[in-house]
Amino acid sequence: MIGVELRLLVRRRRVWLCWALLCALPALVAVLLAATDIVPAPGQGGAFLSAVVSNGQLFPAAALALVLPVFLPITVAIVAGDAVAGEASAGMLRYLLVRPVGRLRLLVAKLVSVAAFVLLAVLFVTLTSYVVGVAAFGFGADAAVGGAGGVTSLSGVVLTPVELAQRTAFTVGYLALCMLALGAIGLFFSTLTDSPLAAALGVLALVVTSAVLLPLDAAEAVRFYLPTTHWLAWIDLFRDPILWTAVREGAAVQAGYVLVAFGAAWANFATKDITS
Repeated sequence: MIGVELRLLVRRRRVWLCWALLCALPALVAVLLAATDIVPAPGQGGAFLSAVVSNGQLFPAAALALVLPVFLPITVAIVAGDAVAGEASAGMLRYLLVRPVGRLRLLVAKLVSVAAFVLLAVLFVTLTSYVVGVAAFGFGADAAVGGAGGVTSLSGVVLTPVELAQRTAFTVGYLALCMLALGAIGLFFSTLTDSPLAAALGVLALVVTSAVLLPLDAAEAVRFYLPTTHWLAWIDLFRDPILWTAVREGAAVQAGYVLVAFGAAWANFATKDITS
């Protein structure tokens, strides 16, 4: 069942369109920065964006920061919201369950498919932005300081290419987990309705609500548990030494969302009367 879902995932045009758009936005930003040589002042604009013109190897981090607040959650909401509701709206869900496929097995396959989409989305953005960043801005002057391809961390210490690759890999995994939490929530909403659009809008409404509550002092009691609170904790991975506390806390919260949302999806789907 998992193999079937993964094959369906890679055959869908809208999935490839989502991946393409996610990669196109950072590429467009890189072209504009390279063509105009106008960059945000340090501390302004997206994370790492002011530093990429001096070293293109940092552009994957800047690209992830660009797509994280809006575009990545939108694509995850679309794919996750379509997971079960899309089958129901097409009249295929009832026929899927007629076969010897348990509901839990089907939900697990859907979650794995969403996880694959999320991981590939973050990987594609990282890889394409690295190629575009190096092509547009080169390896930078830091290579002369820290050896071939050295990159200055947020703490001022020069990282080797291997260290930079390791930290980027940690970032990919962390952001994939953050987006998987949204995907699990979208899967839950997808079991509540036969409309993929309604499920996707539910995910986006949750993201917007979290973003609105985040800066409010009145929301101090729940701030730690808001889904968007820990999204930027990955920036600490580019310090030296790495500040693991925020990363570990964020990973724990996101993993909790995955477990709770998937459990809720299973509890609803297991007792749901499938009529479409």
